[in-house]
Amino acid sequence: MNALSEQILSELRHLLSEMSDGGSVGPSVYDTARALQFHGNVIGRQDAYAWLIAQQQADGGWGSADFPLFRHAPTWAALLALQRADPLPGAADAVQAATRFLEREPDPYAHAVPEDAPIGAELILPQLCGEVASLLGGVAFPRHPALLPLRQACLVKLGAMARLPSGHPLLHSWEAWGTSPTTACPDDDGSIGISPAATAAWRAHAVIQGSTPQVGRADAYLQAASGATRSGIEGVVPNVWPINVFEPCWSLYTLHLAGLFAHPALAGAVRVIVAQLDARLGVRGLGPALHFAADADDTAIALCVLRLAGRDPAVDALRHFEIDELFVTFPGERNASVSTNIHALHALRLLGKPAAGTSAYVEANRNPHGLWDNEKWHVSWLYSTAHAVAALAQGKPQWRDERALAALLQAQRDGGGWGAGRASTFEETAYALFALHVMNGSEEPTGRRRIAQAVARALEWMLARHAAHALPQTPLWIGKELYCPTRVVRVAELAGLWLALRWGRRVLAEGAGAAP
Repeated sequence: MNALSEQILSELRHLLSEMSDGGSVGPSVYDTARALQFHGNVIGRQDAYAWLIAQQQADGGWGSADFPLFRHAPTWAALLALQRADPLPGAADAVQAATRFLEREPDPYAHAVPEDAPIGAELILPQLCGEVASLLGGVAFPRHPALLPLRQACLVKLGAMARLPSGHPLLHSWEAWGTSPTTACPDDDGSIGISPAATAAWRAHAVIQGSTPQVGRADAYLQAASGATRSGIEGVVPNVWPINVFEPCWSLYTLHLAGLFAHPALAGAVRVIVAQLDARLGVRGLGPALHFAADADDTAIALCVLRLAGRDPAVDALRHFEIDELFVTFPGERNASVSTNIHALHALRLLGKPAAGTSAYVEANRNPHGLWDNEKWHVSWLYSTAHAVAALAQGKPQWRDERALAALLQAQRDGGGWGAGRASTFEETAYALFALHVMNGSEEPTGRRRIAQAVARALEWMLARHAAHALPQTPLWIGKELYCPTRVVRVAELAGLWLALRWGRRVLAEGAGAAP
């Protein structure tokens, strides 16, 4: 056990030390398909097309069947990319299977827009649907009517702007509305809105207009983004990149949830990241990347991390996202994010600031079981619940929540793991342990024994699945489709296992119900 704990700390230290390369993000079906469609040279991207075909599920769609809301964008995009790659092995069969899938698939946007709709759905899905309809006009596809007025309103707004400033949130979906490269300009990393799909689309238009120097910058960005997937396949790209603020912020926040933030073995790597965040945090806050618009979520987590490190950051960077004691992730947001307000609450409490309205909002946004499952940035209720428990308990030693504890313990699978889909995942099991870690501190002996039993089962499940330096594979984070920020998730997995190991050792040494 001690040897494994040391191995975990060593891998965590290595992960933290790598976080100066822009970030690590798993490959995206949607963005890869769009980049292939805009690239134009089928023969030069055969390996990427083969990868795309290999990701198709048995039912003909792309994306996890556990979360059907997030399957439309990758499936539409893959169908469009593959219909022009007919000579390649498997392409024609993949198109036929995708067509059958879309004919059968219910339309989640037939009457309303779900709260957790993927990023840019109102712009992206109607545009993709229209492209496919023009190719296969007689097929009864989902038409997403509830999105049409939202798209139209957004296009009117965009039409009034000659050019969006670099890093504007709407640039992230440029591929779904942009036609002239003059409406955007690559940022300092060469991207359009930190999006490979948007950048590939912009590049294709810029080539036609002969904007050679800028095209070269976009090419360099797309190549770097492809490398961030660790796939080793040219042309396979992530859903978002870089994430050079989001990745270190969330990783250090996760260390706090596991009780690892101040661990001596990680102190040097943590100190470097904290110094960078301190230097980067300005009066306007921070976004997921250095050259992207600031938002309340990244700003709140950065404030949490800096305060935990003993700094005294100004709360003003967060306050300008506040409207009537609630926080919008970014101006113009279609609907509020529960986790953004959870993170804002945590930051305000750490900084000793009043947050009664935000606290009330977080408490009100539970399901009947007392858990948080209506989140728009992560598909698993375990993520938002773990973060909510940490925020609500901050500065309140006697905080208890019997209803949430009972529901969390009841949700543990027979094998010992947790998961929002049909299978448990390492990431989600770690989030369950983070929540139990907080709850255990104020529980009575009976409750602590129940928690200790759940942790012991989780530890057994995790030990059977742990492998050193393994890359997470399951996409649970919500972007234009579900995606996996690889290092962020791996830090959560390792931190969860470390916590369970430490907890298990103390239970053995002191008897059931010992504190972690």
